[in-house]
Amino acid sequence: MDEEKVRILVIEDEKPIAKILEYDLKKEGYEVRLAHTGADGMREVDAFEPHLILLDWMLPDLSGADILKILAERYDMPVIMLTARGNIDDKVYGLSCGADDYITKPFELREVNIRIRTVLRRFRKAGNPSEAKKKKEELYIKDAVICAQERTVLQCGEPVELTPKEFDLLCWLVRHPRYVFTRDRLLDEIWGYDFAGDTRTVDMHIQRLRKKLHAGETIITVFGVGYKYVPEE
Repeated sequence: MDEEKVRILVIEDEKPIAKILEYDLKKEGYEVRLAHTGADGMREVDAFEPHLILLDWMLPDLSGADILKILAERYDMPVIMLTARGNIDDKVYGLSCGADDYITKPFELREVNIRIRTVLRRFRKAGNPSEAKKKKEELYIKDAVICAQERTVLQCGEPVELTPKEFDLLCWLVRHPRYVFTRDRLLDEIWGYDFAGDTRTVDMHIQRLRKKLHAGETIITVFGVGYKYVPEE
């Protein structure tokens, strides 16, 4: 970590607070990126690979607990919670979900910097790698295992052949269980904002995924809205 700038991702929906943190942390020599929703934050985690995350506990889409669970499955990196809820039960709950420290709003920037340095130092001493490396991520849908890094799917031990977009769409849905995504949102996330096709493209890919994975009961149509993945209980 000492040989390069430490990368810090701030996931905070209150933009004035996020900008203040960005300004101060850059002044301290950190490389900083901002995200204002949980979904945007998870995209930045994949793209930016931060050494540490400052995570607002109350976001408009995903909760801090949801994000900590995803991070614990996919990464080794420290997380400091930012929250306006300062009672001891909330603190204990946040730490039990996997956070490494807890800062109550309103806070002093000096305190934030001290806590960042302390957590990073503790993280190094614990023997964690200097880079926050991705774990080998495995996802599950019914009796199929998805290896995200190797981009493979095995169902009952047999490989399932998916196109690149089918694979990306499947991973997106499985990583966000029970969240309903419109067809337009899925087009933007999987195909990109400049894609010239229409929402029927999503429908066709969903149909093929259901057929290949026998997943008609877990990849659900929400009529008039879009699709969601519902894990089997």
